[in-house]
Amino acid sequence: MARRIPTPESIDADFLTDLLRRNGHPRARVARFSAERVGTGQIGKCVRFELELAGDPDGAPQSLVGKFPSDDPLSRKTGEDLGNYHREVMFYRELAGRLPVRTPKCYFAEIEGRGSDFAILLEDMAPAQAGNQLAGCSVAVARAAVRQLVNLHAPTWGDRSLCGKDWIEERSPETAKQWQEMYRQSLTPFFARFDPVLARDEREIIAKVADSRGVPFVYPAEPWALVHIDFRLDNLLIDESMTPPAVAVVDWQSMVLQSPLSDLAYFMGASLLPEVRRPVERELVREYHAGLLAQGVKSYDFAHCWDDYRRGAFAGFLVTVVASVIVQETARGNEMFTAMAKRHARHALDLRSAEFL
Repeated sequence: MARRIPTPESIDADFLTDLLRRNGHPRARVARFSAERVGTGQIGKCVRFELELAGDPDGAPQSLVGKFPSDDPLSRKTGEDLGNYHREVMFYRELAGRLPVRTPKCYFAEIEGRGSDFAILLEDMAPAQAGNQLAGCSVAVARAAVRQLVNLHAPTWGDRSLCGKDWIEERSPETAKQWQEMYRQSLTPFFARFDPVLARDEREIIAKVADSRGVPFVYPAEPWALVHIDFRLDNLLIDESMTPPAVAVVDWQSMVLQSPLSDLAYFMGASLLPEVRRPVERELVREYHAGLLAQGVKSYDFAHCWDDYRRGAFAGFLVTVVASVIVQETARGNEMFTAMAKRHARHALDLRSAEFL
């Protein structure tokens, strides 16, 4: 290959053959392949490579999914400026293999410096499909997703070996101010686009967050763990043909060390329709808490967990308001951000979480 970092256009059969042989399939050979764009990513683009294997397939996969920088200049610059591309490459290189959270097997992950020249090639999890953020999910899928959050949070709970890495964000007073300023600056264009679809109380609480002296910009110092930040249906690969449903987690672009309950609340608020969420909410939080204890987390009672969960209801505000104005605007994106804004606002209102602002 002429380039160390492949693009969808530069990848050829020789590259894919070498990739398979370096990943446990020494006799595999790719005779030809096809490529098709998949997914609805806002910052990156995904391409599925269907492989036609010649001779002895040696147990090699018949398809891979590649992730590459967005074609849109604004989204691409956002991914580079916020470190999203670098962070995801490093997750697959350094963490994916040692955490029990289910992720696709990584065949290739390289980046040029900290820029936007990168490529990741992953196991194709088909027949699993990305969840539908707009439609929401069933309680069974939510329960399976919560188990994966336990598998992410419990092993990294207070793990100081994760501190000091330039590809895992650690919230500080300085970064908190930066995110709060980004939120404030984003409110005017956000409301210009989404105000007509918001109820009055939804609009009011979204605006109120801009002046918060606490969450979502500052969380209590304890507990903390590795947090996905964007743990929602679009970033989960779900196989509902299995019982219980199988869930794998993708899009590790925004990891941070902070309150793990922000991940749980973000998922519950964004991915379950309010009428589905309300009857099962406390039960699923209890299952998450029990999972933590079963994996060795100590000195964390349920009352503390529930309050941290209520604080976490605002995590989705930050992602929704800021992300909606710094990536390319699309019809599907607007639908997604509308659903997220309304659901996260309703979640915080249901939980009476404004006391933590």
